[in-house]
Amino acid sequence: MLKLVTIALFSALALTSPAQAAPKKPKAASAATSSLPATPLDLRIEQLVPLLNDKLPLESYFTPSFLTAIPPAQFKEITGSFTQQHGAALKIASVKRNGPNNAVVEVEYERAVGTVELTIEAATPHRVGGILAKGFALKGDSFDRIKSDFAALPGSSGFVVQRLTERGGETLHALNPDKQFAIGSTFKLYVLAELASQAAAGDRRWTDVVPIGTRNHSSAATQNWPLNTPVTLQTLATWMISVSDNAATDALMRELGRERIEGKLASIGHSNPDKTLPMLTTVEAFALKSNPALRQRFEQATEAGQRALLNGERTALSYSAIDMSQLGSGPVAIDSIEWFASPRDVALLLDNLRRMNGQTAREVMAVNSGVGAAAAGKWRYLGYKGGSEPGVISMSFLAQSKAGDWYAVSGSWNNPVKEVDNAAFAELMTRLLDAAAL
Repeated sequence: MLKLVTIALFSALALTSPAQAAPKKPKAASAATSSLPATPLDLRIEQLVPLLNDKLPLESYFTPSFLTAIPPAQFKEITGSFTQQHGAALKIASVKRNGPNNAVVEVEYERAVGTVELTIEAATPHRVGGILAKGFALKGDSFDRIKSDFAALPGSSGFVVQRLTERGGETLHALNPDKQFAIGSTFKLYVLAELASQAAAGDRRWTDVVPIGTRNHSSAATQNWPLNTPVTLQTLATWMISVSDNAATDALMRELGRERIEGKLASIGHSNPDKTLPMLTTVEAFALKSNPALRQRFEQATEAGQRALLNGERTALSYSAIDMSQLGSGPVAIDSIEWFASPRDVALLLDNLRRMNGQTAREVMAVNSGVGAAAAGKWRYLGYKGGSEPGVISMSFLAQSKAGDWYAVSGSWNNPVKEVDNAAFAELMTRLLDAAAL
């Protein structure tokens, strides 16, 4: 950094020294002087484009602690993926300063505009201690282009964008909106909706305290917690939605009742309830997927037979019975052991969460926006839930525009023979959300 500053100062002094400057042209000297970065933050913003194009030594730009956390090779791999996808970085498009040491910067690439947050150290030499890419908006993007990219995904995919009104959802853009997809953990919104309904009816309170009482895989919030740990229903709901904690989900399903959650699905409306009933707990889904013989029995049974199996095979469907070795080699039974809904079904669910005046439920949905800050910042409110497993990804948003209009944006992608690209799908859904914001 010091070398770069020295060069800049030397160039300016050469232009304005008495030996070089004409005595009757003070304006030229003033212009040369003003070309210098006004502050250390300005300098780092100015250097950002060459940095992103791999034209600047990382050691001169970042603090040692940053480069320990993210080594140069890793940083170059990340920025290289940006340029491979969006072309070279061209210029700084806009700057929003948040004090002397932090700014949110829009960087124009050849095919997109990226949003980057920079934080510099307060002391000399004012190197960058934090940098965060918050998202990209493609130049000239459109719903037609997004729809074409969705259709090109291997397997099956679909989405819906609806404006939510008092008359119901008005579909604005869609692809396969009535097709049933495996939606993974997006089904947990039905659990949240039933909890909100029971709280509104006075049957339960968000502050009711219950033991966790369950254990499961993919339970980031409750992993290894004692089973008798007391937590509120609101805490369980927040874990279930924000980090998709499976044990928290199953605890709520135990407390609320499987049949009542299924009744909520029916009252909201679902185009093919036979596809998703009986509604499995997450531990039941894991156990069925990991036990081929039991799974075959379940798949071949009627709904009544499936319910009898769930009640009669509790030991085989317990956490301790799950064989994770059966679940690590691609999609497993995503057409049969899952939770299913069409994009339009999910939009109905999102609209129900909007209509029921459940402020707490919407606050829970907003803990994790599902997209970067740049995309989320285009909305007054953004609630999210997604779900994924090998071969399945689904993302759904309840959004309120800055003007006050409400929207449901939901999309899914399934491939029964190959894992899906979660990052590529998340980018598609971010583009869809961005287009809806316009």
